[in-house]
Amino acid sequence: MEIELNSENFEKEVLNSEKPVMVDFFADWCGPCKMMAPIVEELATELYGKAKVGKINVDENSDIAVEYNVMSIPTMIIFKNGNTSKTFIGVTDKSEIIAEF
Repeated sequence: MEIELNSENFEKEVLNSEKPVMVDFFADWCGPCKMMAPIVEELATELYGKAKVGKINVDENSDIAVEYNVMSIPTMIIFKNGNTSKTFIGVTDKSEIIAEF
C-alpha cells in the first residue's frame, strides 16, 4: 500500500527512513500519471518489507516538487538513506524501477 506523502510527513517517511523509498510525484489531472498508478500500486505490494512506496501530489505539495527539481510528471525518485538515488521521468517499465532496489 502506498503512503500518502505531504509536506508534514515527507521528512519522517522519506528522508529519515531506514528502508529505501520510491516517491511517485503525480497530479490528478495527469494522464501518464494515471497510467503509472497501477504499476506504483504493484510496486508497493511487491516491495513491501524491503522498501516503501509513497505518492505525493505536486499540486498540493509544490514545495517538495520544487526542492527535488520535478519539472514534469510522473516522476519517480528513489531515496536511499535520505538521498536521491535514482530518478525516472515519464511512464517507466516496472522492471526498470525494481532493478534499482
